[in-house]
Amino acid sequence: MAKKKQITADSLPLVAIDLGSGSIRAMAAERTEQGELRILGVEESSKFLCVEQGRVTQTSNAGYMISETLRYLANRIGAKDLPTAFVCLGGRSMEIREVKDKRDQVRKKIVTQDLLDEMEHGCREKIETHNPTVAVLGLVPIFYVLDGEEMEETPIGKAAIMVEVHYTAFVAKRENGVQLEKSFDQSGKSIEASFVRQEALLSAFVETDGARVLRRGCAVLDLGAQTTTLSVCKGTNYLFTKVIPQGGYHITQVISAQGLPFAIAEKIKRKYGCAAPKWLQRNFKIGIPATDESESLTFTSEELSEWIDSKLNEILSPLMNELKRYEERIETLYITGGGAMLQGIRDYIQERTRLEVIYGSHERVLNEMTPEQYYEPTYSSLVGTLLLGTDYRDQHPGKVVTSGIRQKIEEFVVDLFSEQDKETI
Repeated sequence: MAKKKQITADSLPLVAIDLGSGSIRAMAAERTEQGELRILGVEESSKFLCVEQGRVTQTSNAGYMISETLRYLANRIGAKDLPTAFVCLGGRSMEIREVKDKRDQVRKKIVTQDLLDEMEHGCREKIETHNPTVAVLGLVPIFYVLDGEEMEETPIGKAAIMVEVHYTAFVAKRENGVQLEKSFDQSGKSIEASFVRQEALLSAFVETDGARVLRRGCAVLDLGAQTTTLSVCKGTNYLFTKVIPQGGYHITQVISAQGLPFAIAEKIKRKYGCAAPKWLQRNFKIGIPATDESESLTFTSEELSEWIDSKLNEILSPLMNELKRYEERIETLYITGGGAMLQGIRDYIQERTRLEVIYGSHERVLNEMTPEQYYEPTYSSLVGTLLLGTDYRDQHPGKVVTSGIRQKIEEFVVDLFSEQDKETI
């Protein structure tokens, strides 16, 4: 039987997947000659609630949604199949640690990507062997040391005897990674590489605003559906990361508790919600007619903003206290995620932090023909993941795509029957 032709990742579109609490969303893109990303399409599935605060709770349901989303996306962009994707990881149980590895090359030799991959793998093993209950979600280089000389840029192509790399490691409970891998196996797809959500977001924002933001220090406040995450960064070094297990979903719950079905409360929040009464442009009445689930209800936009303000204060207060500890080391605070779309949120946070608060933007990395909707903050993590994916492919050219377990079984069955047919001829 003729050997199947191996598929390399370089021949496929760039695909990023974000496993959110309410849906699984995938974005496909290609890199233009100018180095920009041309978005080919976006699809999502919200058939099941199987992800909670960044952790997969039902692998079979998640696997189904991953498969469904990538199938829809392949149809949208006219691709035969999308067998692999880059994945953006985050969640409640994540924390950061510093780790380093040192290699003696015996004699002066060129530093290669293979050597750096080995050192990264060594650091990963060092953490996971020391604590078997955790898994490393991602490693971000802080700086390199070649023969005693410290540098921040990648040392590939430079010659040295002693090579040292210092990383920020993002770690979480091992079961999180296991559940994610099972989900992809059951979908028949594979993870090309995984990246930490904070790094994906920061890569998109810095690409737009320039490296000056990193040098002066910055923070990213990611206002998600079930989690709110603050990360503080100076240069290439993560100083602090904290995840609060509450987000936009919990704000909607407060509105729903006034006597509204959750779905209607979510629509009200998105259409009329404001971070606090003082940021309202005007006060007006909001009337909700009776339904089978609830009686009619009338309240003002000021009352609505008071409900939101109360919950928002509860969610953000611990993070605002942490920001005060680092206020002399950071200059810019990015806000992103679905919660960044809330009216008045930028002014609300800027007043509380006295920092320069700006909406995280990824517009400069997108091709000018990109539809306007993809510039919204809700897409920043996907765009950042695609950016990291382009770097990954540059560093690992010609990597062969591996199948998920379902596809491997199907290929085995095809091979088995093909061999039997061959023997009877």
